[in-house]
Amino acid sequence: MKVKVIPVLEDNYMYLVIEERTREAVAVDVAVPKRLLEIVGREGVSLTTVLTTHHHWDHARGNVELARLRPGLAVLGADERICALTRRLVHGEELRFGAIHVRCLLTPGHTSGHMSYFLWEEECPDPPAVFSGDALSVAGCGLRLESTAQQMYESLTETLGSLPPETKVFCGHEHTLGNLEFAQKVEPGNDHVRAKLSWAKKRDEDDMPTVPSTLSEELLYNPFLRVAEEPVRKFTGKAAPAEVLEALCKERASFQRAAEPVQPQARALLALQWGLLGTPRQK
Repeated sequence: MKVKVIPVLEDNYMYLVIEERTREAVAVDVAVPKRLLEIVGREGVSLTTVLTTHHHWDHARGNVELARLRPGLAVLGADERICALTRRLVHGEELRFGAIHVRCLLTPGHTSGHMSYFLWEEECPDPPAVFSGDALSVAGCGLRLESTAQQMYESLTETLGSLPPETKVFCGHEHTLGNLEFAQKVEPGNDHVRAKLSWAKKRDEDDMPTVPSTLSEELLYNPFLRVAEEPVRKFTGKAAPAEVLEALCKERASFQRAAEPVQPQARALLALQWGLLGTPRQK
């Protein structure tokens, strides 16, 4: 299983997953279809399926054009609001592409219909991977927009947090620096946060992606997976895990607004430059 990391838009990631024996390919979160097809052509693979994590424009907007350019393409996801959806998936459903297995994991929180995809290849020593969209990112998670704090806690801790520790985490955005700066505010004495932040700054200077991380790493420095830890509980002033998570989400949103003021006009212009029409929505 080969994963091509494709940076697009302001800070999004698309992915192309290749079954190296059959040369079948699956795309995850198609925002810029022409860019994806360039890589499909260069790799010499057959694109058969799109897996969409959620319906937001920067993850799903490219589905319509891609489906037009590739008739018969399967566009899969868990939310009927996803553009060009051909079949709705359910939690726990398993798919297969050659030797690649896919387990569909419903992870509400950012949106009510958010689906993450856990992939592994049979008889292969390589670690599995999860494509987590905006449910889980490097050292953070997406804003809670549509679900309860309890649902989000279960998505992060029970659904994603229980995956094998060696699982590679491929998320939807390059938000690592900001996430780690917030994590350092939450746990200033966490050496793992400090080391990862130093590493991420170097990657940023070199204009290199910070994905993937691994789940075992995330458990060491991602505050949203550490809601039971005393320093995180102390920071929020809460004790119940879902309440700790809810407080963290509010603090993170305030931290983000202070550090990176939203500029919707710039985002709209960027979307038009990439050939994406429509009003940008909150990530």
